[in-house]
Amino acid sequence: MEPYQPQSGWTLVASATLLQMVCEEIQLSSPAHAVTAVVELGASDVPEMIGLTTLTKPGPFNQRTHELGSYLGVRRECKLVAMAGERLKVPGFTEVSAVCTHPEHTGRGYAGLLMIEVMQRIRGQEETPFLHVREDNTRAIELYKRLGFVTRAQVQLAVLRKTPVGD
Repeated sequence: MEPYQPQSGWTLVASATLLQMVCEEIQLSSPAHAVTAVVELGASDVPEMIGLTTLTKPGPFNQRTHELGSYLGVRRECKLVAMAGERLKVPGFTEVSAVCTHPEHTGRGYAGLLMIEVMQRIRGQEETPFLHVREDNTRAIELYKRLGFVTRAQVQLAVLRKTPVGD
């Protein structure tokens, strides 16, 4: 896939090579299952969700993103330390979104635990989970592979801004 080519009237803000991954069969294996409670996240959790996604940068997440699907989290000492949810829906598929863990809480299995729960909910709706991940995010890619995801395609992300008239 070719990177974005400059076009009149548009300014490239950011770009990245992404892998689109899909999971036909979930591999259940998360050590955190027995010891970690998963909580539903909603509108009252948005400030913490924004804070966590701002810190970890899993991809686009804004004030109303949680309205696109269900979002789940893990709390420690009343603070949101990990989350994952659903975003884009196309016929037969639902995107796993905003998979992130606070840097002080990585390596405890929270991302895998949350992903398995989100993926099981998606499969319960007779849909297939898919996701997008930066090609250079090897730690996340390895987790996704362990959970049953395989690479479907390599895609280019280009964030564009319309160039103001006169520039």
